[in-house]
Amino acid sequence: MNKKVSPNFDKRPADVPIDMLVLHFTGMCSAGEALERLCDPAAKVSAHYIIDTDGAVASLVDEEKRAWHAGVSFWRGHTDVNARSIGIELVNPGHEFGYVPFPEPQMTALIELAKEILVRHAIEPRNVVGHADVAPQRKSDPGELFDWQRLAAAGIGLWPTAPVTDKPGEADPVKVKKMLMAYGYEVEDLAATLTAFQRHFRPAVFSGQADAETVGLLQDLCDQVS
Repeated sequence: MNKKVSPNFDKRPADVPIDMLVLHFTGMCSAGEALERLCDPAAKVSAHYIIDTDGAVASLVDEEKRAWHAGVSFWRGHTDVNARSIGIELVNPGHEFGYVPFPEPQMTALIELAKEILVRHAIEPRNVVGHADVAPQRKSDPGELFDWQRLAAAGIGLWPTAPVTDKPGEADPVKVKKMLMAYGYEVEDLAATLTAFQRHFRPAVFSGQADAETVGLLQDLCDQVS
């Protein structure tokens, strides 16, 4: 693992545990450009790790420090996600610069790194999230091409386990909001939150609509964590 130092971090609160892992895409044209920004004091952004498309991993901020990767965010009642999380950036141009699938070497390196992080910190499966999950009104990463199901199969995060074809798919907005909140999401903009949820758990269609399949997947996940 390469070691590069980003100046963009501060001290974690002593009474806040590290109990989240947040995944991002860099959303820039090249790895070099992304690395330069993450280490630029003027940018005021950083992450603990960045993984290139060839699987090369660079450590930018020590895990015991608070990196500045999540910004304005929310998860399970907490608004300072940076204080309680590890952030990993995956080199990918993102939706603005020609979004592409995440290559095999990158995914392999991510799984290896994430497993090591989960050994060091008590992170529940549902607290392995994407930037879009914690900031649905602002962010879309790591996006619909990211293989969350593969991560869950490796013991990193959750994935729906039950078939949804026989679920009734109650689309009552009040019930949907309650389920999203129970899982961890903020629901100020329901359509944006549903889009983030679908990008993560039903990436084939991310319409922002509470259709029967989406509600079934959401109910399954709520059942897993209840």
